[in-house]
Amino acid sequence: MRPLLAGLLLLSMAQVQAQIRAVDPAPVSNAANRVYSPGIDAGDYLYVSGQGPRRPDGSLPLTSEAQVRQALENVKSIVQTAGLTMEHVVYTQVYLEDISKYREMNQVFAEIFVKTPPARAVLGVARLPEPAVQINAVAVRSLIDKRAVYPPGYKSDDSAAPAILTHDRLFLSAMPGSDPSTGKVPDDAAAQVDFALDRMKSVLEAAGLDLRHMVFVNPYLTSDISMRVMNQRYALRFEFGNTPARATIEVSSLPGGAHIEYTAVAVRDLKQRRAVRPKNMLPSPTASPCVFAGETLYCSAKSGFIPGPHGGVYASTTAHQLRQTMRNQLDNLEEAGMNFDEVVATNVYLDDLSDMRAFDDVYAQYFSRVMPARTTIQQIAPAERKPDKEDHYPDLEQVSLIAVRGRSSQ
Repeated sequence: MRPLLAGLLLLSMAQVQAQIRAVDPAPVSNAANRVYSPGIDAGDYLYVSGQGPRRPDGSLPLTSEAQVRQALENVKSIVQTAGLTMEHVVYTQVYLEDISKYREMNQVFAEIFVKTPPARAVLGVARLPEPAVQINAVAVRSLIDKRAVYPPGYKSDDSAAPAILTHDRLFLSAMPGSDPSTGKVPDDAAAQVDFALDRMKSVLEAAGLDLRHMVFVNPYLTSDISMRVMNQRYALRFEFGNTPARATIEVSSLPGGAHIEYTAVAVRDLKQRRAVRPKNMLPSPTASPCVFAGETLYCSAKSGFIPGPHGGVYASTTAHQLRQTMRNQLDNLEEAGMNFDEVVATNVYLDDLSDMRAFDDVYAQYFSRVMPARTTIQQIAPAERKPDKEDHYPDLEQVSLIAVRGRSSQ
């Protein structure tokens, strides 16, 4: 009898895992030809696509404060459609076309998240699909073990927790490259990187974790920070070849005059963490292609870069580069024993949002069932689209993704 009960329990668990679905509060007719799902219910977590400031009737609020409030209302609509509340939201990313609107944004967050504000990253970007704000979110299904994490002596006026701990993960707010005691940004780029990494480390330690537990990191930096300096300082903190997955994104501006900040996800149990690297890819001191947190796979941002001898970006258009990008991500997924139908969320970084239609035409071909949740931004001004002396073109797009093993789309 006991083996039968155990078998039924395993079958029940498998059925729960299979019940992963798109979440859409709008009528089905409004979703026609959409290249993303407003939300993806992936079992333990809900992934909410980037939400703009338009009301359901298509109108746009007039003030920046009202626009932020409406974007959060749009997030709330998806969260509630999934059977959750805003208290279940554990992480948000806020994209502002005007970073000077940070104070108004922060005040709206304080009004909406009264009890336990989620972890948060705020970025100033060049352009959004719907000006002038976009907000995405992650919500946890169970509130058991959910709590805010505050390191000793933490001081901030932000309406965001430094981190939110759930039953299996830690979601970290963006930690800026400024002196935590004074708020000042040092002139030296290496010092800014170290401050940001130290602040991230202190939050992890307050949760009883360390840098080894990290599965995904977003370094957000402006052009004032050298990528070489950032990578040198960053690589000193991690085990070579076993670093977190990473999406390093240059942005137009950051809050408080910072030039670099780090936001991250960590897994509580190190036994649940495993890095994935295709066999034809050399280990890296700065990023693993993908890292598992239990059954969830976090994959680094990929571009149309062709790896191997004489590697580089050779395609001259966004659509052609995207095909190579998706090939690179498929290599990662297949190494993990997964495929594109298990992808639940993507972040898309376009050199120019004017290319979004051409991007979407190719992007949609890779998902045969339910489209993942998605956030799309143009983070800086477009690059000059000319080849260099080695016939390499600039990156015109990047895609990072999250996948859940065993996902069955409905």
